[in-house]
Amino acid sequence: MQPQEVKALLESRIEGCEFHIQGEGCNFQVVAVGEAFEGLSPVKRQQLVYSALSAEIASGALHAISIKTYTPAQWQSAAGNAQ
Repeated sequence: MQPQEVKALLESRIEGCEFHIQGEGCNFQVVAVGEAFEGLSPVKRQQLVYSALSAEIASGALHAISIKTYTPAQWQSAAGNAQ
């Protein structure tokens, strides 16, 4: 799979989120930013993203995925710290 394919899958399955994907083959790093993560524990956030890709993980199209999730406020704060 290509990063843009993973991004398109996630965008079609989790509304209101922005995704930044890096990687190739079946190994990807996902950064997800959205209101959908507001009030969720880190584990629940991970589960939300994994469940959106469950068919691709089960088929082997995706193998290794690292996920970082942020609310828009957390993302803005993280981006501000990076500058």
